[in-house]
Amino acid sequence: MRTRVSRHCVILAAAMAATMTPTTSAEVRRATGANALKQQLERLRVVGSVLMIAAHPDDENTALLAYCAQGRKLRTAYLSLTRGEGGQNLIGSEQGDLLGVIRTQELLAARKVDGAEQFFTRAVDFGFSKTADETLRKWGRDQVLADVVWVIRLYRPDVIFLRFSGTTRDGHGHHQSSSILGQEAFKLAADPKAFPEQLKHVAPWQAKRILWNGFSFNRQQEQELDKMPERLMVDTGEYDHVLGSSYGELAGLSRSQHRSQGMGSPERKGSAPNYLFHYGGEPARSDFMDGVGVSWSRLAGGAAVQKLLDQAAAGYDLDAPEKVIPWLMQARKLIAAINHPDAQRKLKELDEAVVMAAGLWLEVNASQAEAAPGSRVTLNLTAVNRGHAAVELTGVQLQQAGRLPGAALAYNKPHTAQLQWTVSDDQPLTQPIQLREPRSGDLYATPSQTDIGRAEADPVLTAHFLLQVDGAPVEISRAVEHRYVDRVRGELTRPFVIVPPVAVRMPQTALLFASPRSRTLPVEIVANAAAVEGTVTLRTPPGWNVEPPAHAFKLDEAGKQAVLAFQVTPPAAGARGELAAVAKVGAHEVPSGIVRLSYEHIPPQTVLVPARTKVLREDVKTSARRVGYIMGAGDEVPAALRELGCEVTLLEAADLARGDLSPYDAIVTGVRAWNVRDDLRAAHPRLRQYMENGGTLVVQYNTLDGMFGGGDSPALRNIGPFPIRIGRDRTTVEEAEVTLLKPDHRLFQSPNRVTPADFAGWVQERALYFPSQWDDRYEALLECHDPGEAPQKGGLLYARVGKGAYVFSSYVWFRELPAGVPGAYRLFANIVSAGK
Repeated sequence: MRTRVSRHCVILAAAMAATMTPTTSAEVRRATGANALKQQLERLRVVGSVLMIAAHPDDENTALLAYCAQGRKLRTAYLSLTRGEGGQNLIGSEQGDLLGVIRTQELLAARKVDGAEQFFTRAVDFGFSKTADETLRKWGRDQVLADVVWVIRLYRPDVIFLRFSGTTRDGHGHHQSSSILGQEAFKLAADPKAFPEQLKHVAPWQAKRILWNGFSFNRQQEQELDKMPERLMVDTGEYDHVLGSSYGELAGLSRSQHRSQGMGSPERKGSAPNYLFHYGGEPARSDFMDGVGVSWSRLAGGAAVQKLLDQAAAGYDLDAPEKVIPWLMQARKLIAAINHPDAQRKLKELDEAVVMAAGLWLEVNASQAEAAPGSRVTLNLTAVNRGHAAVELTGVQLQQAGRLPGAALAYNKPHTAQLQWTVSDDQPLTQPIQLREPRSGDLYATPSQTDIGRAEADPVLTAHFLLQVDGAPVEISRAVEHRYVDRVRGELTRPFVIVPPVAVRMPQTALLFASPRSRTLPVEIVANAAAVEGTVTLRTPPGWNVEPPAHAFKLDEAGKQAVLAFQVTPPAAGARGELAAVAKVGAHEVPSGIVRLSYEHIPPQTVLVPARTKVLREDVKTSARRVGYIMGAGDEVPAALRELGCEVTLLEAADLARGDLSPYDAIVTGVRAWNVRDDLRAAHPRLRQYMENGGTLVVQYNTLDGMFGGGDSPALRNIGPFPIRIGRDRTTVEEAEVTLLKPDHRLFQSPNRVTPADFAGWVQERALYFPSQWDDRYEALLECHDPGEAPQKGGLLYARVGKGAYVFSSYVWFRELPAGVPGAYRLFANIVSAGK
């Protein structure tokens, strides 16, 4: 389980009620009440929409999103081409698909603050790319272009904002590509000949205009923007009296949801000009919505609706919100008769406004957070009329689970009911929508056209509340969740999920067989339901043997577990492969384990991960026996060190301050450890003495302070025994040639012989944040670079320090070791053995 701190508690797009006590951002909860309803009524009167397009989580301009959604009351959305899978993780060890799940939820948390919606394409963030050509080649240009066209046709924006220019000034190839594809999709979305297969579900759509929201990475780019003519200015620093915040303040809180990227941001006060530049469509003279009708008059039959909604907004009484219900119900009849996507969407928003005005609480709560096929779940209905409108709940439809009875709702008297639901054997298991099918390359497999673009899957159950409010029908949908009380944090909710009857756990890091001897592989089986029994089979690659071929198990209660021991024998010579465990329970085959991602700033996530482990048979030796590891942002390198035969101890603050470091042959600092650990920086003198006395200190990559920080970052000032200045260069092509600058150096000869062939088969990238300068007392041992760029020689620096040694490395061991890259194991074994 991955557990971190901070609950998903953020201000909703509608904002704080006027009576709320001032509080810190971390304590702000979603607002309801009179001010929230006022915002909802204002939003009902506006039919226009805008869409922002960029590449990653955190690329979006949260200030402009908040200004459009909260200030202008426009329907607002952000299309992120990727889910950020290829980045680094500042809050845990999750990488790849799991990091993408976290960042998807961080984006959704941000949208709950700034009030926008969230879309994605199928593109996978494969890591930093330096050109748009590489990006579009890896993704498949036409496939991702089709997804952008689809989202535009589905969402139907009046105006499109591009976050990037589509030129090399954007830096990252993903950034450039998001603008290139956005510009092309702006035109193609209106062309019925483009991607005609989509037209079964959507119609062609032409946005009024497409604008670049000017963005700069440095002062020079800012000056270039200042010289560009014919720009529109939007002040996103305006203050909203109803919200009690400026849009800049909301933007800071929204951006701070990107915790896995360390994007905590200030909540800025005061003027904050944003600039928009014309990229296509009809030019705007003074406002980005020039020439776009945003009232109901744009729809046939909408003028009468507008009049009623204007009356509701004008007649709204904070002390008697139910007085707007008659106007809303009259408008509802008219809206229901308008056959238009905007009207259908607004009908749902109007029903939400009615529920808010009536003061209704509507919920169906699952008695447990998880259920397996065949198990029984109690569904508990609670409906409370906390206002003074006449309300009758005629019933609650729960899809495949059945129906709950309703009743007339008396003032402030909870109506409750229960339903027992037996989960069918064929009920789909919960899985993030992008991970339901195995992906090929750098594009998620999404067989259903209508699932493309979606941030997450539908909940397991949705409760449809059928109501009569003042004699008129209203329908409201709520996800069925599990509500519970934590003794420390209070009342919480979490998604209700369906899990397999058992979960199979395998080691996450590749297993290294340094000799032909067999070893015991423990496979853990965990029950997710009562009274489960079956067998577990371990499937091996050719040339590998396993005994026994299968194990039987029987577990009587959910949560019980058993550890099954398999004896695995590798081939005599070098080999690589994958072990896969499969449990069979009745008719169910379960080839997966479960990762439960639990961070307080996002809802808990349940992810099914294949029960597979990479295995490699390589003659790898190490001279280091005891290793101290100083964990940074989080990685799986300690497990890889254990595979090398090292005894690994995770060093805490007390160990660094006053513990005995002499027993350790090597001490390794984890990724970004110098960025995130004050205790490590304070221990610099003790680590220097440790090296002087014969120890080996290995430092993995760290980043500069801030987005545009310089190489003299205070956190990194003592990262080495002699001066090192960290830069921003990286080698992103994982196949880039690596040259051994000193092939006869001890790091390449003992205890393992390392050659250029050991850099074959690497994944995602070579190295991050090469030093730009270093003291002459360091020896530079490796050189690599991306095509067409200058050689980078600082990725592996070695220095003797007294009787010991120091090694700095920008190479991405945190990716290569868990992936089971043989050469990475050989060289890293030599690195931790450097002082021997």
